[in-house]
Amino acid sequence: EVQLVESGGGLVQAGGSLRLACAASGFTFDDYAVGWFRLAPGKEREGVSCIVHIDGSTFYKNSVKGRFTISSDNAKNAVYLQMNTLKPEDTAVYYCAAARGWMDPDVWGDYRIYDSWGQGTQVTVSS
Repeated sequence: EVQLVESGGGLVQAGGSLRLACAASGFTFDDYAVGWFRLAPGKEREGVSCIVHIDGSTFYKNSVKGRFTISSDNAKNAVYLQMNTLKPEDTAVYYCAAARGWMDPDVWGDYRIYDSWGQGTQVTVSS
């Protein structure tokens, strides 16, 4: 059974940091692109970042560039999202998702591309 489990969310003050983790079971990330998405109340789900294991490409939403870093640990079959200099507008439920194969740079943020999803982890940034 394919399963993704996120962890690492929490409550942090503005300017603080969190590291989210996405662990996979039932498959390995080697042939997948893994994306991080977030959903805030009253807003649409949006792509935050993506890492493509086939070629090592990474993508970021403009508003998180320079603050967030996505990385992968193949030995642990996990993907991480290091979030620094957090802002109240980063508050959301964060989800990781996986899509098999290569990722078109123009569509990495389209949630419909991904077919496996975790349950989400809450990130709250206080001002």
